Amino acid sequence: MKLFESTIQKIGRLNNEFGEAAKKRLDNLTKPIGSLGMLEEIAERLAIITENSNPFIDKKVIFTFAGDHGVTAEGVSAYPKEVTAQMVMNILRGGAAINVLARHAGAEVIVVDIGVDHEFGEVADLIDMKVIHGTANLMRGPAMTREEAERCLRVGILLADGYAAKGYNLFGTGDMGIGNTTASSAIASVITGRNVSEVTGRGAGIADEPFLNKIRVIEEGIRINRPDPNDAIDVLAKVGGAEIGGIAGLILGAAANRIPVVIDGLISTAGALIAYSIEPRVRHYLFAAHRSVEVGHTAMLDMLGLRPILDLGMRLGEGTGAALAMMIIEASLRIYREMATFGDAGVSERDKP
Repeated sequence: MKLFESTIQKIGRLNNEFGEAAKKRLDNLTKPIGSLGMLEEIAERLAIITENSNPFIDKKVIFTFAGDHGVTAEGVSAYPKEVTAQMVMNILRGGAAINVLARHAGAEVIVVDIGVDHEFGEVADLIDMKVIHGTANLMRGPAMTREEAERCLRVGILLADGYAAKGYNLFGTGDMGIGNTTASSAIASVITGRNVSEVTGRGAGIADEPFLNKIRVIEEGIRINRPDPNDAIDVLAKVGGAEIGGIAGLILGAAANRIPVVIDGLISTAGALIAYSIEPRVRHYLFAAHRSVEVGHTAMLDMLGLRPILDLGMRLGEGTGAALAMMIIEASLRIYREMATFGDAGVSERDKP
């Protein structure tokens, strides 16, 4: 994987000089130091990521990766797998929640078929980068081969490189795939070392009995496949999903191009955890959009050391949280770029201690 290896090599250390310059400006704005809290932290981080003491965002894109999961055969979801393809079409028609929120945020939505078990044919605006027709049932054996998992990572890297070349400077991640909370919870358990019951939620809203079955299925899948927590690609292949791999690759590619990434909820963060396990420095390029009500999400955010921007009780996916958080990120830059300094406004600074 020459592309994979060269991408990892490009992910360098961050230069905090840009952060120091940004903090100096933020402390000089007409407000008490630190009074805008996380808005100031976001602007400072953007300066460091982009190596620009006056960062800006003018082209935003949210990638919604779609893939099916063979584990749905075990009754782990409230919806049949056919809903994946149906929702892909709904997004392409502009009728999904992600479309509404992305329009509000001024972001484009790119739908990527990386692993849907359906042949769409020629469909306008659908990016066909299919690696597999859905994963295998992880309770019966590996979800993917290692080669398939590597191809999923490659898809994400290629998209990151391509959209970076087009001038996009803020990426968001999203997902669509019935059964993908099962795969994401499996990844969370293996990599964080927590018990399956601690990182598994109800996904699209399953009742008590299916929920207990979901925990049992994940536990059995991990027991059978024995994914190596020290080998992220092995984890992705054995208990993951194509869309999770695509998200992980996108994050690696974005970091190599010094582009910040706003990750959505549980599934996107599972992708981020895979990317982080491959190259830990990617965490510095990530913004956690929100805290999902899925319990595994908090466990993964804790391991990544990321503080969520929003906490709205959401659990939809698609990239909806990323779209909302993009507006907060842009607000932070508006403050940074447009607010007057004490000198500009002729306002007296606070007394020196």
